[in-house]
Amino acid sequence: MNKNKTMYLIRHCEATGQNEDAELTINGRKQAVKLADFLEEKNIQYILSSTYLRAYKSIQPLAERLQLPIHKDERLIERKLSDKNLDEWLLLLEKSFTNLDIVYEGGESSRQAMERGVTVIKECMYRKETTFAIVTHGNLLSLIWKYFDQTVCFKEWRELSNPDVLQVHFNQEKITVNRIWRNHM
Repeated sequence: MNKNKTMYLIRHCEATGQNEDAELTINGRKQAVKLADFLEEKNIQYILSSTYLRAYKSIQPLAERLQLPIHKDERLIERKLSDKNLDEWLLLLEKSFTNLDIVYEGGESSRQAMERGVTVIKECMYRKETTFAIVTHGNLLSLIWKYFDQTVCFKEWRELSNPDVLQVHFNQEKITVNRIWRNHM
């Protein structure tokens, strides 16, 4: 296993909604091109995406430029807070960043979502490629980030943009996470 790996964790571009087949907005399609411009020189060798259309479409311009396939992985779909429409969903989401094991009706806990997302990262560590683009959704991305940096909380989730990019670099036993998209747009 090569322990020197770089993973670009990407939140999808602006979309028309939250359902799995929501398209990118006109602005979201422009963002996808800017995202490709930003990532094109990062030596990405392998692309993984949530199965949701907005994630796939966000990375498609880069995949076409690099002539790489997009590998879809259901473990990268957004975390399901609940299967009920919750008026106070924002407050409940905030609580789930401090109590990782709280589960709302029909949903999954932060810990469950974090573990499925991190499993994808861990599997990449065993691949021969060294640089990855991994496209997911805001809540799951922030939970993966929290796995590597315990100080990440609700505030960091709220500050994420569409799109957003975190660079996670693994060098021997040291892991560094940097939010690199923040001032790009």
